[in-house]
Amino acid sequence: MEGEIISLGIEGTADTLGVGIVSSSGKILSNVVKNQPLTTGIHPREAAQHHAENMHLTVRKALEISGINLKEVDLISFSRGPGLGPCLRIAAVSARTLALMCKLPILGVNHCIAHIEIGRLLTGAIDPLTLYVSGGNTQIIAFESGKYRIFGETLDIAVGNCIDQFARSMNLGNPGGPVVEKLAKEGDYFNLPYVVKGMDLSFSGILTAAIESTKKHRIEDVCYSLQETIFAMLVEVTERALAHGEKNEVMLVGGVAANKRLQEMLSLMTQDHGVQFYVPNKEVLGDNGVMIAWLGILMHNAGITQKIEDTTVLQRYRADDIEVGWR
Repeated sequence: MEGEIISLGIEGTADTLGVGIVSSSGKILSNVVKNQPLTTGIHPREAAQHHAENMHLTVRKALEISGINLKEVDLISFSRGPGLGPCLRIAAVSARTLALMCKLPILGVNHCIAHIEIGRLLTGAIDPLTLYVSGGNTQIIAFESGKYRIFGETLDIAVGNCIDQFARSMNLGNPGGPVVEKLAKEGDYFNLPYVVKGMDLSFSGILTAAIESTKKHRIEDVCYSLQETIFAMLVEVTERALAHGEKNEVMLVGGVAANKRLQEMLSLMTQDHGVQFYVPNKEVLGDNGVMIAWLGILMHNAGITQKIEDTTVLQRYRADDIEVGWR
C-alpha cells in the first residue's frame, strides 16, 4: 500500500476490546472485536482485566488478518474517552507501549466522534444529523461552526442501558437488546411514561415503570411498549433537531442502532421530511477498533499531533469539546 497511511486503532471504553487496522484510502484491513462475557452489568475493574488479558492476542490477530506487520503501521490510535476509567487506561497504556516501541505517532480520539466518522465513510453521508444510541451514550449530534454540536441527550441513563437493565431484571440475559426486540414482535401496546424535556430525554422513569408493569402485563407486551415508547422519544427529538439544523441527511449509529424497529421508525420519519437516512453495516455499529483507527487517520491528515504526555484518558470527553480540524 505504497503512499498510504496505515492506522492501528484500539477501542477500550467499556466491555468491548476492539483492534482495527485501516488505510488512509478507507480500506478496512481487519476488525477484531473481543467482548467480555457478561451475565450482569459491566464491572469496570473486571472489564479492564479482560482487556489487559486479551490485548496482546487481539492486536496480533488483527495484524495477521490484515496481512501486514507492525513495521508497516504508520500511526497508533486509541479511544481516549468518554468511557470507564480502568478500561480506558488499559487501551491508552497499550497504545503508548506500541507507539514508543515502534517509534510511531500516537493519537487519542473521541469515541463518539469515531462512531460518526466511520459512519460517514461507509455510508457516503456527507453532513448528517446523527442519532448516537448505545449502552453508554444517547445523543443527537450535528456538525456546525467547526464542532460537533450536541443538540439533545439523555439526562440520566443511556437508552441501551435502559434496555439492558430491564432485560437483566427479567433474567432475559445480557446484552438484552436482541431479546427485547424479539419478544416485542409478539406484544401489544400499553402506556408507559414518555419523558422528553425540550431536546433532552430521560429513561430512568420508564425503566422503573416497565419493571413494575411486568406484575400486571405479559413480558411480550412490556417489551413492545418499552421499545415503542423509548424509540418514539428518540424519533421526536431527532425530528426536532432536523428542523432546527436544516440537515438533509440523518444517520443512526451505536450498538442500539442494530434494532430493526428503531431503523424502521427513523426511516419513516425521514421519508416524511424528504431527507436521506443512513445506517452503517452492523460490524461497525457496536464499539470497534476500525472507527478509532479511521478517526486517527483523519486527525493525522489534518496535521493534529499529540505528545505521549498529552494522551491521558478523559472519562468525560464530550464531542462538543473538540475543534474539528479535518472537515
